[in-house]
Amino acid sequence: QVQLVESGGGLVQPGGSLRLSCAASGSIASILSVGWYRQAPGKERELVAAINVGGSTNYADSVKGRFTISRDNAKNTVYLQMNSLKPEDTAVYYCNAKGWGKLDLWGQGTQVIVSS
Repeated sequence: QVQLVESGGGLVQPGGSLRLSCAASGSIASILSVGWYRQAPGKERELVAAINVGGSTNYADSVKGRFTISRDNAKNTVYLQMNSLKPEDTAVYYCNAKGWGKLDLWGQGTQVIVSS
């Protein structure tokens, strides 16, 4: 089994930065990709950024140039560095791991609020 624990959310002013962390434990060798998703009130969950086992990344158009996904293999952790935050980035952010054996696991979510 794989477990995911997210951290790093909070309240930040527009233009500010936050870094989210997604720490994985358990059968991490089965993970093929990790993505960050977000869900704002009244909206569907959307993919923000993802990174695969080869290191390739992809981003939603709305966050390109502002957010960066990265990983630290030694710490089994994937990060989402969020810069130049906007009020429309306010959402609950979720970490998701996909992999072998139909792995499709979600973390508990972390709230990000961008407000002055």
